[in-house]
Amino acid sequence: MEFDILPWHWVVLGIALVVSEIFLATFFILWFGAAAIVVGAVLFLMPELSMAWQVFLWTLISAVLAFAWFKYLKPLSIDRTKAGLSKEAIVGEIGQVIVAPMPDKRGKLRFPAPILGADEWLIISQDEVVIGDRVSVVDLSGNALIVKKSK
Repeated sequence: MEFDILPWHWVVLGIALVVSEIFLATFFILWFGAAAIVVGAVLFLMPELSMAWQVFLWTLISAVLAFAWFKYLKPLSIDRTKAGLSKEAIVGEIGQVIVAPMPDKRGKLRFPAPILGADEWLIISQDEVVIGDRVSVVDLSGNALIVKKSK
């Protein structure tokens, strides 16, 4: 008894893989499912395609989609905000003022080495500081650092 793979077999496999992604939430199996659906469409257009070519095509499309996900799409979803900062990692650090804060505008400081992924931060200061002053971080206010003049 010979079993032929029909286009709908690939589509059902693809849908099953895509639906399984709901429970896994990795966005990895999704690409195998999408590739299976594409192979089902190709097999519908080219029914004489051998099983070896079907599997090769599914593997190739899966690899390309997974690579595209990790290389191009996933980096777009990374949260680059500083929300949820580790306060302990930045309080007490010393940096240099590069833009002095004004009453209606925040200033900016630069650390010698990046802290929590950035070397320049917005600052708020109760002390009178000018460009070039060394300041230390005493607290956080949103995404800005509250600083005081360092001795």
